[in-house]
Amino acid sequence: MILGIGTDLANIDRITGTLERFGERFKNRVFTEIEQAKAERRRDVAGTYAKRWAAKEACSKALGTGLAMGISWKDMAVKNLHTGQPVMEVTGWAKERLEEMTPPGHEAIIHVTLTDDHPWAQAFVVIEARPKDI
Repeated sequence: MILGIGTDLANIDRITGTLERFGERFKNRVFTEIEQAKAERRRDVAGTYAKRWAAKEACSKALGTGLAMGISWKDMAVKNLHTGQPVMEVTGWAKERLEEMTPPGHEAIIHVTLTDDHPWAQAFVVIEARPKDI
């Protein structure tokens, strides 16, 4: 069953400007060390950050809270499987919210997809509740 859906569209040029203006302060406030390392290794650094920004926004929407209810930016982190597939890991208040919205006897699976076509980066998040016996 679907517990939540969220999407977000981020402007890569806006993220570029934010990176230029605030640099490390912005990166350290919003992105985990793993996310920063991934972005800094990429040819399109700003595009990589923009996709992860969009994923965090989309995840907060799928959780039904937005960023106003105590979720920290770093409570939602995009990691990549060895295949390159992005996955969303939640901690802190985001994890508490996810557990709260997951029905008994189910596990929550967060699906995330990222794309970009300059100047836009987009993320789509679906939170699924799957019976534990499957």
